[in-house]
Amino acid sequence: MSTTLHVVKPASRCLRNSVAASTIAIRNRNSIRNLASTSASNQALTTNDYSESQLPPSFDPTLASTPNESVGPSENVSAPQSHGRRTNIQNARRSNVPFEKLPYQCFQEALKVIRADRAIKLKQIEKERRRISHAEALDPSQWRGGEVTKKGKLVAMRNYLEELKILADVNDPTIKMRFEDGEGDMNRPIYRYLADRQWRSYRRPILIQRVSQMNVIPDIIPYVDPTVSVELAFSQRNVQPGDFVDSRLSEVPPRLRIQCFDKGERYVTIVVVDPDVPNVEKDGFDYRCHFLAANILISPTMTSVPLGRRADQERIVMPWLPPSAQKGSPYHRLATFVLQQEGNLRLNPDKLKTLQRDEFNLRSFNDKFGVKPVGVHLFRCQYDEGTRGVMETAGIEGADLEFRRKKPEKLPYKKKDGARYR
Repeated sequence: MSTTLHVVKPASRCLRNSVAASTIAIRNRNSIRNLASTSASNQALTTNDYSESQLPPSFDPTLASTPNESVGPSENVSAPQSHGRRTNIQNARRSNVPFEKLPYQCFQEALKVIRADRAIKLKQIEKERRRISHAEALDPSQWRGGEVTKKGKLVAMRNYLEELKILADVNDPTIKMRFEDGEGDMNRPIYRYLADRQWRSYRRPILIQRVSQMNVIPDIIPYVDPTVSVELAFSQRNVQPGDFVDSRLSEVPPRLRIQCFDKGERYVTIVVVDPDVPNVEKDGFDYRCHFLAANILISPTMTSVPLGRRADQERIVMPWLPPSAQKGSPYHRLATFVLQQEGNLRLNPDKLKTLQRDEFNLRSFNDKFGVKPVGVHLFRCQYDEGTRGVMETAGIEGADLEFRRKKPEKLPYKKKDGARYR
């Protein structure tokens, strides 16, 4: 009997479930018939009942696609997958799609906003140029304050014009791509602005840290505010600020790359100073000038300055002297300074030739010739296996000297009378 009950109960459950399912299906059919029999006023609204402003936006199929769809109906080119900006750009170039026409709807919509903003900035630039032309045509007597007020107002207006030029292109992704690829034209304000911002974000703080940490300031000059980027390289080696350089490598004059970030040409003076020359007589250190050249012309596009180039012999006052450090002496700091000449005027070569290498004081030089430090670099040298040969070849005295630490003198000791301890 128990076996029969175990078999009948599951069968009755299945029958109840099938009856309930058929009942639900019948009810659904009845509901469908009822909906079909309703009046037209209760039917669902069609798209004709919407206004044009309420319709969803229609996207261009040539600009928006999925990775599995083609870019256009007539082009058999796959859209690049999103694996990063560089990967997307490379894939787009392989598929002959210009960067400005990358198949991303969000990117295209952003470009429309950027171009509209740029058009507004271009109108402001034209307006500011007309204002500057009008101000230049006015007589100084028409300004309250005369010529001084006119010059100050023109300087402010020109600075505002340069700012508008930067704001017109600062958001352009094509500009940023060319700058990151090293294809930017430094004659344009936007590329100079991007280069200055990149330099001040990382390399300039490191330079200031090294120069301050190694006491170049105030040992050589009391203060410096770098506004130009200075890079130094010996042969194929780029020297970072504070690096040690082998004496055989520094025997050859280095190459400087001086990058300024404001427009126009200017004359600069380049000085390399060693403040760690030992002086045994006074038990201290002296200065020595290892290189001095004046009236060097630089600009945002003229950046390379080889210190040993023969064509610049007229500008070189003191040729390159290889750095050296005697055995036992501390490491030497070789500081390279870029000094901007006042009023963008050339210095008198005859006065410069009266200077001496030994006991060269950069503070006095700046005051005498009216130059201002705008760039700095630093590297170090110490005694190594090639130092003696370099010093003998260059004719530097002291190649056979060796410095040793002086033993401290013992304190005077007065022997006390022994009778008092008896």
